[in-house]
Amino acid sequence: MSNVWFRLMAVEFKIRDAINPREETDAEIGLEQGFTVLDFGCGPGGYVIPVSKAIGEKGKLYALDVMPVAISMVKDRVKRSNLSNVETILSPCDTGLETNSLDVVLLYDVYHDLEDKEGVLQELNRVLKKNGKLSFSDHHMKEPDIISAITKQDLFKLLKKDKHTFTFIKH
Repeated sequence: MSNVWFRLMAVEFKIRDAINPREETDAEIGLEQGFTVLDFGCGPGGYVIPVSKAIGEKGKLYALDVMPVAISMVKDRVKRSNLSNVETILSPCDTGLETNSLDVVLLYDVYHDLEDKEGVLQELNRVLKKNGKLSFSDHHMKEPDIISAITKQDLFKLLKKDKHTFTFIKH
């Protein structure tokens, strides 16, 4: 994806976020103060500010994307908002995070576009704590396809389906 195309997509996301605030989705996840969270495929960072606020100063948010322009946009957003609990990661899959270190992973509207879907799910399973949650949404996929894709490796099981997201728990 080109930088120009990505920036156009980022404008579309800003409009989407104004119509459907990210806080509604965050509420489904059940984020708590002190949580450690990974936003995998963070794009321009639509979830960065609400998640950062939800987990508080004692929490940590990692924002990962494969696009350098996305990481740059997130860093700008973090700086403008004076957030101290956000760190960016430029990578297509490997998080570089410790095993069993995360409470929640957000995997929103990116799964359909991943080159190594199974590798990403294995990495997310590795970094999630026991009973850690994978919050999933992808408007390009239908419900049965989502459940099948996430559970087929027996790494995750479906915990619940909400209005905006599916919550899977580490198996």
